[in-house]
Order: sequence, then C-alpha cells, then structure tokens
Amino acid sequence: MVILSLISCSVSIFSPPISLRLHLPPVTSLCSHGAFPASSTFRSELQPLLVSCLDRRETGLIFRCNCLSSPIVAGSQMESLLSLFRDIGFREEETELILTKNPDVKSTSLDKIGARIASLQSLKIDGFALQGLIAKCPNLLTSEELDLVISFLVDELEGRLEPELVERLLSVVDTSFLLSFNQKVRLLIHHGIPKDKISYVLNKVYLNKLLYQKSVEDIERLISFLEPFGGIGIIAKRPVILNSDLDTQLIPRVDFIRNLSGEDDFATGAVLRRLPAILSYSVEHINGHVEFLKSFAGLTSEQVFKIFHVFPNVISTSKERKLRPRIEFLKECGFDSPGMFKFLSKAPLFLALSEDNLSHKLGFLVKIGYKHRTKELAFAMGAVTRTSSDNMQRVIGLYLSYGLSFEDILAMSTKHPQVLQYNHSSLEEKLEYLIEYMGREVEELLAFPAFLGYKLDSRIKHRYEEKLKSRGENMSLNKLLTVSAERFSKAADNIEVICL
Repeated sequence: MVILSLISCSVSIFSPPISLRLHLPPVTSLCSHGAFPASSTFRSELQPLLVSCLDRRETGLIFRCNCLSSPIVAGSQMESLLSLFRDIGFREEETELILTKNPDVKSTSLDKIGARIASLQSLKIDGFALQGLIAKCPNLLTSEELDLVISFLVDELEGRLEPELVERLLSVVDTSFLLSFNQKVRLLIHHGIPKDKISYVLNKVYLNKLLYQKSVEDIERLISFLEPFGGIGIIAKRPVILNSDLDTQLIPRVDFIRNLSGEDDFATGAVLRRLPAILSYSVEHINGHVEFLKSFAGLTSEQVFKIFHVFPNVISTSKERKLRPRIEFLKECGFDSPGMFKFLSKAPLFLALSEDNLSHKLGFLVKIGYKHRTKELAFAMGAVTRTSSDNMQRVIGLYLSYGLSFEDILAMSTKHPQVLQYNHSSLEEKLEYLIEYMGREVEELLAFPAFLGYKLDSRIKHRYEEKLKSRGENMSLNKLLTVSAERFSKAADNIEVICL
C-alpha cells in the first residue's frame, strides 16, 4: 500500500518550492515493470493532490518520479546552488538576496551557472571582485547576450583585457548593448589597433558612452574622417577621441587647424599626431590663442601654425599667466616680430615652462655673467629650456671643476648656447677623453665649444683614432669633427692607399 503525506509547504524569499515526502515501497519493487500495478484509483487520488499543491505558481527546483512523471521539488538541487555560491564566498542570506533580484538563476541549470562563473574567473575576475560583480549584476549568470561577449573576450581577445575593464564592461545596465561590443572592438583591430593595445584604448574611453551612444557606423565614419591625418594612430594615442561627436566637434576643429596650415593635410596630420589632445579644445579656444599671438607678438597666421607644428602644446598654455609675460620678456630683450618668430620656432618650450623653472635658470645665467634685457640672455634661456635646472647646475659645476671660469663658460655658451644643456654625465666622458687620451688642454673648448656636442664613440673617438694613424696628435678639433662623413671617409681611404 502506498501512503502519501504532505509534510510541509514552507515559504522562502526566492519563490520557494513546496516540500513533499512520499512514503513508498522500495524503489526496486515500485519501479520494476509490472511489479507495481498503476491502478486508476491511485492515479486519480494522487493527481488532484499534486495539482492543488503545484498549481500555486510557485517556482522551485523539482524532479520527476520516473514511474509517475510528476514534478516534485528537489531540495537537493537548491542545496547544490547554495553550495556553488558558498564556494564563491557568499553566505546563504546573500545568495537568497541574489535569487530574489534575479529569479531566473533558479531556473538555470547548475552546469550553465558554473560554466559562466568559470569563464569570469578565466578573465581574472575572482575573489571579492567576482562576488561584487555578481551581487551588483546577478543577471550575469543568466543573460544570453553575455555568451557571445564572454566568448569574444576569452577566445578572440585571449583574455587580454584588464580585470577592472571587464568589470566595467559587464556592469552595464542594459546587457543588450553589449551585442555590438564585439563588432566595435573588431573594427578597431581591423583598422590597426594591436590586440595587446586594445585594453589601453578601452580603458581610456568613456565605456558607457561608447556602448550606448556610438554605433558601429559612427565609429567607422570617425576613423575614415581622420584617415588623411593619421587615422587610427591618432586614436591609439588619444582613445577618448572615440567619444567625440564627429559632426559638431571633430570636423570643425580639424577644419580650423587645416585652414590655419594653408590646407596642408600632411602638416595638419603632424600637429594632430604630435598632440591628439588638441582635438579636445574647442574652436573658440584655439582661435583665442591664434589671435593673441597674432596681435600681441605680431605673428602671421602662417607663423603661428609653424609654432603649433613644432610645439602644439602651446595651445594648452595660459595666455595671461605664461604667453603674455614671456613675449614681453622677448620684447624687452630687443626682439621684433620676425626675431620673435625665429626664437620661438627654435625654443617653443620657453612659452610653456613654469615660472619657477625659468627663474632658477635665469639665476644661473646671470651668475655666469649674462646681462639683463639682452638677446644673448634670451638665446641662452632658449637653449636651457631643453634641460633641467639640476642638470644645468651640474654642467656649470663640471666646467668649473676642469678649471674653466665663469667668464670662460659665458664665452663658450655665447658662441654655442647648447653647451649648457648637454647631459652632465656625457660631458664628463668627453672632457676626460679630450684631456686624458687626446692630450689636449681644456681651453681649446673656448675656440671650438661645439666639440662637446658630437657623439663620443661614433664621431670623436673614431675620427681621432683614424687621423692619429697619419697625422699624429696635433690636429684642429674643428677640422677633425666638422668635415662631412663622406669627405672624411675618402680621406681615410687615400691614407690607406698611401700606406700600402
């Protein structure tokens, strides 16, 4: 005889199953074909009870008795689900809260949930990061849209994206927008972004804006527009450009710079490649700097662009705090507009360095012997913009340690201003070679300070050793180093022929 008793109908926070217990004869006798007479009386008594219990639209994990083919709640599967979440680090109450936020988890197979978690872990999302992501977005475990995205991240991108970036990507509110993610990334790779750089690019953009507001066609148009000026290379250096609006932002800004260049696409591209961030500035901002340099420094539009071409960062320099006082300084030193253009073309950093930086260097120059409000002082200032104050101080100290006076240093730098900007370690090697190996006096540098600008191994040593074979040690430093490589090579060949 079969006895059926309803033990409990417990309620839990995740649309709980109804718990039933069947008191049945041993399974072997019950389920053996022919051993159990499935009478119509038994079926008619059991069916209403099951229907009345299960027709309450309460979902849960269920199993079916093979012999009756009827759904019965499987508490063991719920335990498996709790165990799975427990392994990740969730407490039972936290798991129940997740199931409340996303009831679909309960109707998804444990194998699929486990596979999804394993995929996330393969993307280096584990521990607290994995817990936080699932707690914030439990639909990650069930969303069909994520299958293709996660497969793309794991298989095509080979897990190259940084875990933090993957978290940002998978945390989007509407996962349907992720469907275009694969296409957008493939487009960037197709146009030349290396796979190992794609994480950097995506990290620098506003990801939500790229997903929600930019279609694949929008990105294609943007890349195509920039193609004549450097295209994907500009985007690789400044990925946030992808978030810009092509029609209202990029086109007007590029057109302004291009018009300033005289419609020279190559020169325009050079500016954009050197400073892609220039595309972040409005036309009004760029034009403000152009007009200031034209009116206050007396430059032409062509000259302004040439300065931009050499040093586009001038566009980010404050007009009042830096440009105005620096141009006034040049005027006080006796520069007219043509002279100012020539100076700024060679030393554009003069416009951008901090006041503190320039003040330190100005102090060193005055100590050496430079006079205020002179072109010589300005030229020296232009030269030392390319070095640090610390290196400049070390260079002056090095010259003094080799017996040169301030007057000597002034004479050398007036003749060849670069002697104050060279790396002090490199200078020390050249001075040591000049004195110890070539047997020269340090005072010879007063006549030819440019000696210090040549490379030690490939120029100075090589030529000195070649000439030493034929002419001995007494030779002009100027003639030794300034002759072209071609003439020097021919002269060396002639010497070898004579020796033979």
